[in-house]
Parts: sequence; C-alpha cells; structure tokens
Amino acid sequence: MAFGSAREMLQSTMPDVTSCLVLDVRLPGLSGLDYQTELARLNIHIPIIFITGHGDIPMTVRAMKGGAVDFLSKPFRDQELLDAVVAATERDRKRREAQRTVANLKSLFETLSPREQAVMKLVATGLMNKQVAAELGLAEITVKIYRGHVMKKMRARSLADLIRMSETLGISANHTQTQV
Repeated sequence: MAFGSAREMLQSTMPDVTSCLVLDVRLPGLSGLDYQTELARLNIHIPIIFITGHGDIPMTVRAMKGGAVDFLSKPFRDQELLDAVVAATERDRKRREAQRTVANLKSLFETLSPREQAVMKLVATGLMNKQVAAELGLAEITVKIYRGHVMKKMRARSLADLIRMSETLGISANHTQTQV
C-alpha cells in the first residue's frame, strides 16, 4: 500500500500482512523521525527503512535506536533498497510468527482450570510433584493427574516443552507472579 502522508496512513486500516514502511526523513508536517516515534507510541510495530537526501549521524543514530531496519542516503542503488525491504519484511514475518505463537499458547493456557494453571506454574519452576502437592495442599497422585491434564491441554510433548511454553508465556520462577 502507498500513502500520500503520514496522517493518511494513521487514519487507514492496515491489512494484517507482513509489511514494512519506506519512509523519508523529511515529510510535510511531521518528520519521518517524529512519525517513527508516534508509531511506537501507538504500539504500531512496522519495520521502517529510512531514506533521505539530507541525513547526518545524529539522525541515523536516532532512527536506528528507534528500531529502524536501515537508513539509506540518497542516491542509493535499487539493490540496497530491495535488500533493506527483504530484511524488513523478514523481521516483520518473524515478529508476527512469534505473536501468533504467544497468542496460541495463551489460548491453550486459558483452557486450563485455575488448579491446572497453578500446577503448571509450579511445575514450570522446577518443583517435583511432591513439592507441588505440598505447596497446593493436594495429594501427590492428584498433582500427577493435573499435570497429565496440563500436558495434554497445552499439547506439550515433554516437561522441557512445557517449560519453554511457560517461559514464552512469561510465567516467572516466582510462584505467584505471571504475565499471562
């Protein structure tokens, strides 16, 4: 998609596809660097490639610290821009894939009962079934049953798999805190 202005882009509905933004530093109204800041403030995560005919080191540093994929000075070769677009779209594809993974894991986690969630959190911290049972005031056999349910519902093939899922979800080693 192409937009005539930064405002036009902000007012449009962006398609949910892998993308990147090729942005001139000098724009009418809001500068490209200020627009980058605005996108970040709005929690819009689109990889940005800056182009400019009037760039300097502080501009480049600001753009790159803001997460820009590249900063190209005019005139640049077509291949430089194509390479930057490929890198930016690959970055966006990976970000989207990671977001889908987290969303899928959150969805699976939400299918767990509160007790199963508690068991998962404690198991993920490395506690043995006996320790989880003592922590939750349950019989060890009951913890084993809950743990089996957790493994099945989370589609975990192993304990290591469940721990990786917990880390992805932000379930911390502190028993009572989680980011989910």
